[in-house]
Amino acid sequence: MLFNSIEYLIFLPLVVVLYYAISAKWRWLLLLAASYFFYMSWKVEYIVLILASTLVDYYAGLKMSRLKKKSARKKYLLLSIIVNLGILAGFKYFNFFSENMNVLFGEMNIFYRLPELKVLLPVGISFYTFQTMSYSIDIYRGLTKPERHLGKFALYVSFFPQLVAGPIERSRNLLPQIHERKEFDPALIISGLKLILWGFFKKIVIADRIGIFVSSVYASPDENAGIPTILAAVLFIFQLYCDFSGYTDIARGSARLMGYDLMINFRRPLVAKSFKDFWERWHISLTTWFRDYLYFSLPAKYKGRVRMWLLQVNILITFILMGLWHGANWTFLLFGVLIGASLVIEDISTGLRRKFFRITGLNKHAKLQGFLGWIFVFALLILGCIFFRAATISQGFAILGNIFQPGEPGSSLVEILKDKELVFGILQIIILMIAEWYHEKHNLIGKIARQPIYLRWTIYAGFFFYIVMFGIMSNPQEFIYFQF
Repeated sequence: MLFNSIEYLIFLPLVVVLYYAISAKWRWLLLLAASYFFYMSWKVEYIVLILASTLVDYYAGLKMSRLKKKSARKKYLLLSIIVNLGILAGFKYFNFFSENMNVLFGEMNIFYRLPELKVLLPVGISFYTFQTMSYSIDIYRGLTKPERHLGKFALYVSFFPQLVAGPIERSRNLLPQIHERKEFDPALIISGLKLILWGFFKKIVIADRIGIFVSSVYASPDENAGIPTILAAVLFIFQLYCDFSGYTDIARGSARLMGYDLMINFRRPLVAKSFKDFWERWHISLTTWFRDYLYFSLPAKYKGRVRMWLLQVNILITFILMGLWHGANWTFLLFGVLIGASLVIEDISTGLRRKFFRITGLNKHAKLQGFLGWIFVFALLILGCIFFRAATISQGFAILGNIFQPGEPGSSLVEILKDKELVFGILQIIILMIAEWYHEKHNLIGKIARQPIYLRWTIYAGFFFYIVMFGIMSNPQEFIYFQF
């Protein structure tokens, strides 16, 4: 059931109405049933995987809470990690491992083939396994107490607005909300609907529209070179952002309708002026997960220059694994290497850049520095996202090479921009970026909220009809992060 489908537009209001109509005592049960129904609408049998992860982590959490020593709790933590990563590895990475081992065996003239699993990747598996693992790790570290109500813990694992593609919630944020009594609040309803509208604008007005052009270029890299390739590489960054952040906005808005506050997953990342700033704004629930549960656990006990270089290695390891989290493909590993290396280079070159700015006098022009930083970030994002989007490493290099090749006749920018749908999509990107820049500086949402009621609701109604009129709704497209 896609967020941008008619089914969800029926399902969500029905759940919200029932949620406030029934006794608060049983609302958790309604949400749990709705969440399982929502997930089973993709593939019924995969609900078994969520149930297995839920039961194991619930059991591990209870057992760890009864033990004072970390050393005694470790076996239950390992149980949680092994089961969750085992589920993830089996369904997401086994075929990748098997395929590459078979290639290696062939090169070594070993006449043996590992089997391949003929299964579909369960939707949301990378998200809910990480969410349940964070719960177990927090209990092991003594940062949170175990949830003793199995049903409410199951709801924490499977809460439908964020089940399929996050945000990856922490138990310390979501579980207390499940225990709260939620009162009907018109302000929350209005706020939630505004978030949902903003998410639909980014998804069906922008992402799905420009995605048509991006897909056509990536599907035929041999037939596209020069301007079309450059434009597709740039537009994919906006497509990915609008698609994923649009999903998050709809998820957060859906949860807010029922009084739940999910964590912010994006903070206008495309206005970032450094890579460090970008990764503090992009997919925040994932980057903070890897920071808290992996990066801080890697060895860094040395001092001086050794510690400095060790921390850079840890950054690289963290981002390589973050790249692989996205999928079982060498392209994602290379993507992780590129973004990790970009952060390392940015960090170790801080002194050199300050010296350069001082010598050239740029240190007196903060806005110009910021613009150059934004250009640097965006250029490296284009490089990384080429491989993120490519089906194979070789296709990624082919597309990268096509950027520097002359285009075919008829592939000039003027010819490409005769595509009215593409031009309209680019105009929407410009509107989005202006709005995000303005909100970053002046709090656009707050300014609209302070307008007279007639003007405020005219803006809301106009925006709704704009989305209905220009959104691509006839053939709902999956969200990109559903494949992860």
